[in-house]
Amino acid sequence: MKKPKLSFWQILNLSFGFLGVQIGYSLQNGNTSRILEALGADVHSIGYFWLAAPMAGLIVQPIIGLSSDKTWTRLGRRIPFILFGSIISALAMFFMPNAGNFTNLLPPLVFGAVMLLLMDTSFNITMQPFRALVGDMVNDEQKNLGYSLQSALINFGAVFGSLLPWILSKAQVSNVPQAGQKVADSVIWSFYIGGAILLLSVLWTVFRTKEYAPKEHALYNDIDLEAVDKSEKSNIFTLISNAPKIFWQLGIVQFFSWFALFLMWVYTTRAIANQVWGPEALDAKSLGFNEAGDWTGVMFAFYSAIAAIYALLIPTIAKAIGRKQTYSLSLLLGGIGLISIFLVHDKYLLLLSMVGVGFAWAAILAIPYAMLSSSLPAEKMGVYMGLFNGTITIPQIAAGLLGSTLIAFFGGAPIIIIVIAGISMAIAGLSVFFIKEKTA
Repeated sequence: MKKPKLSFWQILNLSFGFLGVQIGYSLQNGNTSRILEALGADVHSIGYFWLAAPMAGLIVQPIIGLSSDKTWTRLGRRIPFILFGSIISALAMFFMPNAGNFTNLLPPLVFGAVMLLLMDTSFNITMQPFRALVGDMVNDEQKNLGYSLQSALINFGAVFGSLLPWILSKAQVSNVPQAGQKVADSVIWSFYIGGAILLLSVLWTVFRTKEYAPKEHALYNDIDLEAVDKSEKSNIFTLISNAPKIFWQLGIVQFFSWFALFLMWVYTTRAIANQVWGPEALDAKSLGFNEAGDWTGVMFAFYSAIAAIYALLIPTIAKAIGRKQTYSLSLLLGGIGLISIFLVHDKYLLLLSMVGVGFAWAAILAIPYAMLSSSLPAEKMGVYMGLFNGTITIPQIAAGLLGSTLIAFFGGAPIIIIVIAGISMAIAGLSVFFIKEKTA
């Protein structure tokens, strides 16, 4: 039997919690470097602090995927992990910007780094089952729609999360640290609000989604439950060796895509602070630097808004010119956008550079998963989606290790790192043509 066709609202409910998760993730991406610099980190070493997060994801995601494949509860098999991860994520968000208040436990910078590790690990616990949930519930004909809707929700969340500190500063919430504080109130309250929304949106998915029961799932996916029980001894290494070819082909594209994204997230604030604000932004606690931090959020919100709209158009565009061509063109435009930042010294013109990044981001969030899920065995959807996360975390680890070396090699100029990110994104776009896609 084929999986039933779901209504638009049923598909939307599957991923609605991702809206809140992405608000939190965007607050992390846009403000972590800003927070860490305020806590005492140096721009030359800041990439190392970001390393803990992808390293945790590399370990956690396959474990969560494998565990959720085997977990059947009254709530389902993916939803318990989504709920647990969201609770831990919200708690870490409440604590991280207040690292300066826990000096009796740990130095502020160490406490902030620990909260970053905990926050990103729990984001990974939550995100991976969301990917697998769409693969579980949505039939092949609707998968482009399912992952495109997920991408749109992610990006609507990213717009709000990225803009939140800027919105609060415009609402007269202090944008510079007060006496005795390390982090500005606008950032602290952004993390409070983001954590609360994260929990509420995940609860919407928890209460509005009913996963298929084991027998129902087996029937829709032509699975022999007894045969699966007998073959459960296969380990991670066996699964990797038996991964479909498209897993590795997409992995190459993913490597260059996420290498670029990591460099952009880590170095944009300092790059535009130096490029646009100049000497008045050298001090991490200065008004100029905090304005650059807010504007980084505006830039990230803008590319996320572009991505949210573009994500809804991807199924139509892919039908017209092909999924691979849509993927490749989107990544190439993202590379051009990042490289163009080198030429811009006006903060408003930086938004034009973000248009291409928005196209790339929407494609990265939707198309690889639509391509991959159609080639995966349904009974191992979760673990393979978890293993596929290695194509996200490994390039981030590589970027974190190389970023500090590159920035030193180029005389401490973060803007050059953004150009390198653009070149990497363009290479990803060209690599798409090596993918041999499964035909419907």
